[in-house]
This record gives sequence, C-alpha cells and structure tokens, in this order.
Amino acid sequence: MDLSVSLAARDSSQGLGPGFGLNGLPRPAPPKATKKPKKAVLFFEVEILDAKTREKLCFLDKVEPQATIAEIKNLFTKTRHPPGRPCRASGRTTSPSCCASVPCLGATPGPIGAHLAVCLDTLLSLQTHSGTPPASPSAGPPDPPPLSWLPAPSLACICHSFHYIKRLLETLFVHRFSHGTMPLRNIFKNCTYYWGFAAWMAYYINHPLYTPPTYGAQQVKLALAIFVICQLGNFSIHMALRDLRPAGSKTRKIPYPTKNPFTWLFLLVSCPNYTYEVGSWIGFAIMTQCLPVALFSLVGFTQMTIWAKGKHRSYLKEFRDYPPLRMPIIPFLL
Repeated sequence: MDLSVSLAARDSSQGLGPGFGLNGLPRPAPPKATKKPKKAVLFFEVEILDAKTREKLCFLDKVEPQATIAEIKNLFTKTRHPPGRPCRASGRTTSPSCCASVPCLGATPGPIGAHLAVCLDTLLSLQTHSGTPPASPSAGPPDPPPLSWLPAPSLACICHSFHYIKRLLETLFVHRFSHGTMPLRNIFKNCTYYWGFAAWMAYYINHPLYTPPTYGAQQVKLALAIFVICQLGNFSIHMALRDLRPAGSKTRKIPYPTKNPFTWLFLLVSCPNYTYEVGSWIGFAIMTQCLPVALFSLVGFTQMTIWAKGKHRSYLKEFRDYPPLRMPIIPFLL
C-alpha cells in the first residue's frame, strides 16, 4: 500500500502525464480498430438482341448475377412500349454452344350417346391444353390481354369450344337419327380422331413460341366473320333438315331452300351442312395460321366429301325428280 502511494507521488512530483509509464518512457499507443473493407457489389450488363435480325432491342444494366431468365424477361418487358407478355417471349444465349430456347414455364350405344362422348372428349382435350402456358414462380403474373381485341389463341379457344358445345346441343335437341344404334368401335375411332387433333392443335396454338397471324387483328377479324357465318349456316341447315322429318318417323324428302337465306345453298349442293362445316374450319385455320389446324381441316373435308357423295347418290336413286344442278358439297365442282 505504501509502495503504490509513493510511486503515484513520484509520478505526480515529476510532472509525468498519464501517457508515460513508471520508467519514464512513453506508453505505447493502443492499436487502432481496423475497418473492414466493403464488399464490392457485382452487377451484369445484359444486351438483348432480336433472334433473327440481331437488332438491339434493349440494354439492361445492374442485373444481379443470380437473376433468373424469368426475371430478366420481366425487366425486358417493363422497358417495352407497350409492355409485352413475358410468357410469349423466348430467351436464347448468344453462344452457339448453348443456344437453347427457354420457355416461361388442354353394349352397342345409340348415336346420341356416341356423339356426346366424342364432343365431350374433344372439349376436355381442348380445355386441358388451352390458355397461356404457366409461368415460373419468379416471373410474376402475366399482363392481361388488351380489352380492345382478344389475341388469336384466346379467340381460338372460344370458337373451338363454341363449335363443340353447339354440336352437343344439336345432338340433344335438333337431330333426328334414322338409325337407332351405331357400331361400338366408332366411339373409339371418333374419339381418337377428334381428341387427338384437339390436343395437337391446342399444343401448337398455345405454345410460347407461337407466331401470331401475319396480318394481325385484320386477319383474325376476317377469319372470325367466316367462322361465325358458317356456324350460323350450319345450324340453319340442321334446322331445315329437322323440319323435313316428323318426330318418330323415317320419312325422307328432298330438301329445298326456305325463307332463311342460309338455306339457299340447297339450290347448288345436296349437303350444305358439310359445306358450312368446312367453311368454319377454313376460317379457324386462317384465324390461327397453324399447320395442325390446316391438316385437321383437310382431313375433315376429305371425310365429309365421302359422306356427301354417298348421300348425293342416295338422293339420285330415291328421287327421280331430284334437282340435276346440285353437286354433293362444293357448288359446280364437287
């Protein structure tokens, strides 16, 4: 205790400050705290080019290294005027070795039961494949379509569904079948044909790389007009044929035009319902500008031509006064 007091007194008597030790030498300065260097933030610069023309579309700076393709596509979409839909864009790298498309990621039965099964199968296939393909979780919700006009895939889904719903209702309430049954194998054959083509068409029409019609909304509007007119004509012919046969009978008569203008095609062809049916699918093919739809229309036209020729021959055999100017399905040609 006395030693510590005397040392303190000695230091104070000699006038040494607190920065000096007992031996009179200056005390070493305490080490300064070293600041941790800040981590450098790394960003990428992304240049987006047109896949065909190699034209520069957009330049994105400050893109994070861990950004996904979907996030880059969202950034690109926000820079467009008007903004596009990310799910309809395709991303490709510029390296030839890894040039890959990146999408964003429808007992013997009676004729009524068989026809209903075919139409229901076709509608199920269409609804399974129709609509925009689902985007990845990081892509966010797609932009809504413009209110002024529906895009071709959405309009194609509506038209296709309308056609087969119409056929279902006609089978239930309009058609009067002359035969009570049909072969069981026809169900599998017809379902395979309609359902298979519906899935194939829906896959191409709703694919992320689907190309819209060349002439845009004008082409779609013209095709829609053709489709609607032919659907009305087809329904009018079915109603005219229904009125020829009383309920519960198998009477056959020569069909003639009525006051309905759509039935005037009876003056030129024996089966105008097939003519309007083919016209509807031609309009649908123009609307979608899709090869599977064109092939479906061609196959359907071939089959309906066979049916129309058979029906035309039966008319000629059964009725001696049958109008000679009529052709089976196409006026003046076929």
